[in-house]
Order: sequence, then structure tokens, then C-alpha cells
Amino acid sequence: MDFLQNNLIYVIPLLGILGILVMAVKSAWINKQPAGDANMQELAGHIADGAMAFLKAEWKVLSIFVLFAGAILAYSGSIHEINGRAIHSSWIICISFVIGAVFSALAGYIGMNVATKANVRTTQAARTSLKQALKVSFTGGTVMGLGVAGLAIFGLGGLFIVFLSIFADLGTHTIATSIEVLTGFSLGAESIALFARVGGGIYTKAADVGADLVGKVEAGIPEDDVRNPATIADNVGDNVGDVAGMGADLFGSYVATILATMVLGQEIDASGDKFGGMSPILLPMLICGLGILFSIIGTWFVTIKDEKSNVQNALNLGNWSSIIITAIVSFFVVKWMLPDTLVLRGYEFTSMNVFYAIMVGLIVGTIMSIVTEYYTAMGKGPVNSIIQQSSTGHATNIISGLSVGMKSTVIPILVLAGGIMASYYFAGLYGVAIAAAGMMATTAMQLAIDAFGPIADNAGGIAEMSQLPPEVRERTDNLDAVGNTTAATGKGFAIASAALTSLALFAAFVGIAGITAIDIYKAPVLAGLFVGGMIPFVFSALCIQAVGKAAMDMVQEVRRQFREIPGIMEYKAKPEYEKCVAISTKASIREMMMPGAIALISPIIVGFVFGPEVLGGLLAGVTVSGVLMGIFQSNAGGAWDNAKKSFEKGVEINGEMYFKKSEPHKASVTGDTVGDPFKDTSGPSMNILIKLMSIVSLVIAPYIAESTVNTAQKQDKIIKMEVQKTVKIEKVK
Repeated sequence: MDFLQNNLIYVIPLLGILGILVMAVKSAWINKQPAGDANMQELAGHIADGAMAFLKAEWKVLSIFVLFAGAILAYSGSIHEINGRAIHSSWIICISFVIGAVFSALAGYIGMNVATKANVRTTQAARTSLKQALKVSFTGGTVMGLGVAGLAIFGLGGLFIVFLSIFADLGTHTIATSIEVLTGFSLGAESIALFARVGGGIYTKAADVGADLVGKVEAGIPEDDVRNPATIADNVGDNVGDVAGMGADLFGSYVATILATMVLGQEIDASGDKFGGMSPILLPMLICGLGILFSIIGTWFVTIKDEKSNVQNALNLGNWSSIIITAIVSFFVVKWMLPDTLVLRGYEFTSMNVFYAIMVGLIVGTIMSIVTEYYTAMGKGPVNSIIQQSSTGHATNIISGLSVGMKSTVIPILVLAGGIMASYYFAGLYGVAIAAAGMMATTAMQLAIDAFGPIADNAGGIAEMSQLPPEVRERTDNLDAVGNTTAATGKGFAIASAALTSLALFAAFVGIAGITAIDIYKAPVLAGLFVGGMIPFVFSALCIQAVGKAAMDMVQEVRRQFREIPGIMEYKAKPEYEKCVAISTKASIREMMMPGAIALISPIIVGFVFGPEVLGGLLAGVTVSGVLMGIFQSNAGGAWDNAKKSFEKGVEINGEMYFKKSEPHKASVTGDTVGDPFKDTSGPSMNILIKLMSIVSLVIAPYIAESTVNTAQKQDKIIKMEVQKTVKIEKVK
């Protein structure tokens, strides 16, 4: 036990390496599975080539941004004093930033690479059984989950060890400087995540909307028909948006959550522990590292017996098992690591209270997933209400979907509010942060469940394009329908963790910026609050507008090919898939710039021009508005999508059965088309937006902080004004 206590800091990156090794084993297993006939492999090759072409184009642009931002961070890190206030940073923060950006991009690439291999192998597996198809698709998702979590823990744990060594001669400032430099890793991860999520989202929805409008609505051909020129771009989009984008997204969330807890943990006096007072700092990394191990165990439970088995139940069993094991082990870890009593900013709490806060995080994450599943799953009341209102046309379908999305914010927000209050009650601000870390502990499992969806979706597309027997498409559709729900629950989970993480980052920002309170009675602060509330709306508008523009280009191109290339509809000529892929690629790279600039630049301008208190108001507005917008858009889009998919098996409306190509089905296609940019572009980008703005604020906090001298002068002025008022009152009397 003494050996473990003395070397715990080295165990943390080893847990990350364990995740990476298991990921490599599972990836090798995927490669060994049969990939189908030559036609299937050719189609899968088009998808893989298109996905790689997008990533290369995106990386070229982002590499310029990373170098430019890294240079600014290197300069800022060389400044060690402003207004008499010491700044504990270093130029090495630029290296930390670059490594975070590279790891984030690598996490997305790992997921996309395995997804483009697992899709066709899932199609081939579906020719034999649903059980084998689930095994292949879920293993592909597991590679993604373990890759993201493993890289995050290895990167954070490894860099922390390196920085402690580099700054060892700073004495009492060693830990503070190490963590300040480590914020660069999180900033790099979140920056790439934002561009990957927005760019990937624009790509996938431009192709999806274009394919739907011309293929299904105008030409009357199936969604993934090989004759549709946009169908390859659509399937590429599933990989670059729902896989690579989601991978970078949750990588950033994972890192930001742990970092926020570490920043607050360094303020706690834990000198009575067995780890040199570092237990509150190491705890979130260890719990999330152990979460990788428990997620691996959880994957063993994801299996079914036969064709009639419920796939959703199998996934839920794996998820629940990993959560329960995490909860049990966290009790022993917390009791072992933390001293009996801790204090943060005057708030006293016990080690058991920290465990209770972790439990709050796990419970909040679970409830958010359950509520999201209810609002987006087939057969549930909300989706059925959209189906029923599709019978009276396109407009009523849209109205119903919007109302479902809006109503779906109520329970999650109440749960979040309760979770924030409960975790704060148990362990103060550290409790809020560690609750978010507890929620994110099983990220590997959550992401495996999430990433399996687009793999199944691609598998169905390849089955349709390859004109395989109907039972193959039935099996892939079964997986795809569950995948839609798991994707929606994954987004609900992500936005919940983002809300708690942003609050923890906000608390860390307040401490470093040297402000004791944010007074909304002050006009500039109130103005910042309103401007912050507006930013998610502008951000969403730009994302949705970008999808609309790119989709228009896609529609024109698909119509041109149907018109100018004879024999497409008779299967005598092949469409020019690459031109549709190029349209989505160029549009997504071009249009992702403005939303990204808003997230990065607005906190810098407000912070340096108006000061930390106004910036605090801005962050509060962004967080509240962004969480609501994220839940609303993701759930509305998911509900619209599954309402449309319900018609494939047939639905009963007013005692009459309706199927594909019926008028209510056409109305549901319109609703799904509207919901596509909601659920896959702007909605899931909200959680990155609020976290990225908080991290940027945290990084610049030392440079805009209220100096001790300034604060004292302000207090003196206030006291003098009060004295003068008292004197005047006495004179009047």
C-alpha cells in the first residue's frame, strides 16, 4: 500500500495506456472480420476516402490556427507580473496547447478510422445474424471510446508529471504553475473539438439534407440508394460529424472536467493526507482513469441471444454495470485518498461528502440519459405525438417537433439545478466539479454506445447501396433505430457534463481573477449577461445557415447529375460521388470559421476591455442560454428523426396504417430535414461553446485579474463614500 501511495501519480497515465492497449486489440479484431464482396468494399472505400479527404482539409486549416494561437500563448506565458500581481505561468503553455490540439485531432481520427472499417464489416455480419452485427458495430464504438478516454488520461497524467518536474525549483508555486500550464492542454483540446464538431456537423447535414430533398422527396428513391449522387457524401458525413466530431467533443469535455476539478483542488489544504497534500488534485484523474477499466468491464455485458432480443436493453446493461462499479469503487478510493476534513474558500466538508457529490454526478448523468431517451425513442409519447400530427401536414409536424424539444428542457434543467445545489451542499465548489468528474468517469462506455450508432447507420447505407436481401437491411435498421436514441442520450449526457464543468471552470476563473462576487446590479455586468445569453443564438444561427447554404449547393448538384447523366436511374451509369463530397468538404471548412471565432474572441475582448466581473456576467449568460439551446435542439432533432423512421415499420394514425411514401411520411421527412442541423450541428456544439469560452476566460484570468492594490483602493473609495453620505445625512438632520 505504501508503494501505491508513493507512486500513485505514475499509476494514472498507466491507466490511460491500458485503455489505449485494449483499444488496439479491439481494432485489430475489427480488421480481421470479413468485409463482404468487392462491390461492398468499393462503396466502403469511397466513404473512407471521402472522410480522410475532409480530415486532411480540416487539419490544414486548423494547423495554421494552432501555430498562431500557440505563438500568442508562448508570449503571454513569458509575462510574470501585471499591476503588481504575480502570474504563475510559462511559455511552455504553448507546447501544452499544441499537444492538446494534436491529441484531440488524434482522438477524432482514431474513431473515424475504425468506423470506416467497421461499417462494411457490420453489413457483412448482418448477413449472418443481428447478434454478430451488434458485436462488430459496438466493438467499433468501443475502440472510439477507449481511444478518447485513454489519450485524455495519458495526456493529462503524463504532462502533469512532466510539468511538476520542470517547475520543481519554484517551491510553493510548483503546483500552481504546473496546473496553469496544463490549462493549455484543455484549451487546445476544446479548440479543435469546436471546429471538428461544427465543421463535421455542417458536412454531414449538408449532405444529408441534399440527399433527402432530391432523392427521397423529388425522385422517390430510398434514402441510401446507390443512384443518389449525395449518398456517399451522406455516409461520409456520419463519420466526420457523428464519429470524429463527437470523439473530439467528448475528449475536450473529459479533459476540461478533470482540469476544472484540479484547479479547485489546488486551493484545498489537504496537508493531512498521504500524498503530500495533492489528493484533491489527483482524485479526479484517478477516478476517471479507473472509469476506463470499469468501462472495459461494462462492454462485456453488451450482447444479445437472438434476432428477437432487445438491443437497447443490452446497451443499457453495459452502461449501468460500468456506472454501478464506478460508484462502488469511488467510495473506497475517496476514503483512502482524502483526509477526513477539507476546506475550500471557507466551506468545510468531509471526505464522505466528496463521495456523495460523486454519486450526485452519476445520478444526474443517468437521469439525463433516461429523460433524453424518453423524449427521442420510438414508441414513446413525444415521438408518437409528432407521428400523429404528421397526418395533417408538414406544418403541424414542425410545430409538434418544436414543442417536444422545448418541453424536453424542463426535467433536465430541474435535474441539473438539483444536482448543482446538492453537490455544492455536500462539498462546496469542489463538490460541483467532482460531480462532473464522476459523471464523466464512464466516458469510454458512453462514447462506445454513442459511436456504435453512426457505424450501424453506415452499415445500413452500404446494405441499401449493395442491394442486399431485405433481412440484412432489417437488422441494420434495428441497430440504426437504437443508434438514433443512443446518439440523443449521448448528447444529453454531454450537455449535462458541460453545464457542471462550466460552473466549475467559472468558479476557478473567479478565484484566479481575484473577484469576490459578480454584481448584476451593475449596468456593465447586466449588459454582459444579456450579450452572453445572445451568443448561443447567433452561434446556432450561423451553424444552421451554413447547413442551408451547403445543402442548396448539394441539391443543385444532385439535380444536375440526374438531369445531365443519362442512365443513372436505370443503374446504367454511376453518379459522380466525388463532386458531392467536394461540395460538403469546401462548405464545412469555409463556414466553420465564424462560429469558432465568436467562441474564442468574445471572452478575450470582453475580459480585456471591460474587466473580469463583466466577463463573469458574459459567461453566466452563455452557460444558461447554451445549455437550454443544446437540450432543446438535440432532443427536437432526435424526436423528428425517430418519428420519420417509425413509418418504415408502419404506424397507426386514427385507426389507419401508414407506411413509407405516404403523405404523413413525407411530412415526417420534412421534419427530419429541419431537425438534422438541430441535432447534429448546432445542438451538440453548444456544450463545446460554453466550455471553450470558460477555458479561454480561465487562461486569460491572471492577465485581467483585479490586483490587490486596485481592490483595496476600490474598498477605500466605497468606505469614504459611505462616510461622506453619513456626514451629509447628519448635517441634514
